[in-house]
Amino acid sequence: MKLLRYGNPGQEKPGVLDSQGRVRDLSDLIPDISGAVLLPHSLERLRAIDINSLPLVPGTPQKDLRLGACVGKIGKFICIGLNYADHAAESGLQVPPEPVVFNKWTSAVVGPDDKVEIPRGSLKTDWEVELGVVIGKGGRYIEEAAALSHVAGYCVVNDVSEREYQLERAGTWDKGKGCDTFGPTGPWLVTADEVPDSNALKMWLDVDGKRYQNGSTSTMVYKVPFLISYLSRFMSLQPGDVISTGTPPGVGMGQKPPVYLRAGQVIHLGIDGLGTQTQTTIQA
Repeated sequence: MKLLRYGNPGQEKPGVLDSQGRVRDLSDLIPDISGAVLLPHSLERLRAIDINSLPLVPGTPQKDLRLGACVGKIGKFICIGLNYADHAAESGLQVPPEPVVFNKWTSAVVGPDDKVEIPRGSLKTDWEVELGVVIGKGGRYIEEAAALSHVAGYCVVNDVSEREYQLERAGTWDKGKGCDTFGPTGPWLVTADEVPDSNALKMWLDVDGKRYQNGSTSTMVYKVPFLISYLSRFMSLQPGDVISTGTPPGVGMGQKPPVYLRAGQVIHLGIDGLGTQTQTTIQA
């Protein structure tokens, strides 16, 4: 299934994509694509429904029908840094002996095609296409062998980053990662049963039509099962938490000379089987 949330910001309703690429409304069945709805037994109930019997939502998704973030009421937005060896190299950093963990504030979360704001005073706003992992069954101290049973599904994330705030100012990475609009998520949550191998997904990102990132999750240093197990040692993972797993090379910081975003540009990105995003940058 491809689960989604549609409608105006703050008023999104739950939906599902049918075989014709149209949105069907789930409002009579579930309150949102969030929390307990993402538990395995809840997803099984949704799979048993005849999608074509559900009300058809007018409009074409990502054209004249706005999509919100594909997960509502995200509890934790956990990110992994330097998880591709070639991206670490372009950043002038070593592959870490353990995953680098940081957070995006949930106020950063926006829809897949919403505008991205360049923060006031920013000179180094950057892009990062990433695979998002959405937790279904929660837990602590999850065994790596069982980790994938805790995944509700996968989605596209643009880990927008302000490099000066992230790397050149005192404190943690978080201040450069969690600015408003820095977390476009979606367009849909593709349930795990439709993603047979999360370690073999092609991913790409263009800015103003120029291809900057062209990679694959196959080159991740720390794979999805390990990341879930690792994170669960330090925190309980809960239904609706999102883990953004790192980016391949081609970010603006890694260009020679570096290239950063400015207002009026268009970012277009996607992951095979998980959909695409398109954002226009504006000045905050």
